[in-house]
Amino acid sequence: MSETKRVAILISGGGSNMLALLRDMTGDHPCRPVLVASNDPEAGGLARAAELGVPTAAVDHKPFGRDREAFEAALTERLEAAAPDIICLAGFMRILTPGFIARWEGRMLNIHPSLLPKYRGLHTHARALEAGDAEHGVSVHEVTAELDGGPVLGQARVPVHPGDTPQTLAARVLEQEHRLYPMVLRRFAVGDRTPIRL
Repeated sequence: MSETKRVAILISGGGSNMLALLRDMTGDHPCRPVLVASNDPEAGGLARAAELGVPTAAVDHKPFGRDREAFEAALTERLEAAAPDIICLAGFMRILTPGFIARWEGRMLNIHPSLLPKYRGLHTHARALEAGDAEHGVSVHEVTAELDGGPVLGQARVPVHPGDTPQTLAARVLEQEHRLYPMVLRRFAVGDRTPIRL
């Protein structure tokens, strides 16, 4: 088997997708977690990662104000100390600069709650309902300088039910997020970029 890949996960909140990834990275998995980092020192996911024995770091974005490069320089310092091969964004709510993306390009994944290229950005569940879509879902993609625009490596579809609210739809999509992201990471780690369709 090829050497184990080191994975860092970036979060901003409770980290449910992070937990799905961490719980999968055992046994014969080609990856192991080396860091969970957040831009919010209060993020609930940091404590959950620490409970699982994964090193954590918090780089609070607030003191940096609008200086995204300075925030990213501090974050990069933490990342480089952990020497990850792959970075997984899992609910990381900061827009990254082209410089940061270029530093990790080809090694960074993101999960987005829509069937890309539909509904890049925020409020995806409400937008799918407003559009009257019959199905909605989630995508895992490589991160490029174009927001939510990198090559899609996996998608899972979810039917839209009559009477759905953004909350009920989000809950069903989240179940698929927890299935899809670990599957894509396993394949990405061994160089397989064939898109997964669920």
